[in-house]
Amino acid sequence: MRKNLVAGAVVALTLATAAPALASNPPGTASSGSADFAKADQTFKVEPLAVCNVNPEQAGTVTGSSPAVSKSGLKIGETSSTCTTEVVNPDEFITKTRSVAVGKAFELSALVAAKGPRLKIGEWKITCEATDAGTAAGWELKGMSGWTGLPQQIPSGYVHEVKASTGTVLAKAKFTDTVFPVPNDGSISMTLLKITFEPSSGYTGSITVGTTACTPTP
Repeated sequence: MRKNLVAGAVVALTLATAAPALASNPPGTASSGSADFAKADQTFKVEPLAVCNVNPEQAGTVTGSSPAVSKSGLKIGETSSTCTTEVVNPDEFITKTRSVAVGKAFELSALVAAKGPRLKIGEWKITCEATDAGTAAGWELKGMSGWTGLPQQIPSGYVHEVKASTGTVLAKAKFTDTVFPVPNDGSISMTLLKITFEPSSGYTGSITVGTTACTPTP
């Protein structure tokens, strides 16, 4: 199955409280992904890629970047991120932030030996935007192949079973996992995609594609 573009967004609004809530999410952060998986006596670890964090005290843009990754069974192209703080009311120093991570050329071939698919994502993007009124997280996936049975519209928190040609489930892929803190302070965090290996694959661990989080601005 090949998909040219799948996209979506989730919004969180700030709830009025008697006293300021302590945010459980950072002011703004983004990363293109990471990995930590193993097979037999081999361990494959990819530290968080292209990480950036907004500076809430000063207007401007913080950037992050990572070179291409090539591990046995996993390839990821170059990745980058930007975390921006913009002043929208200088007199009161009211700001808004935008945290974005992008990546390309994801290819997971680790499951092919177990008669599973070769999973590809041509491009991905994840964003988190914050104002004093609330936050919104958005995402895009382009050029997907190998994802047999994936719905045309991917609902938030959707779990896709990655199967071998025999029908055995080799991994589970959770799309757009969104977390709101309790109590709700208007902040939000999202993981675009997390692939967790099942024992039948011969691997343990997981791979993450795109993470972000942000908190309403002061």
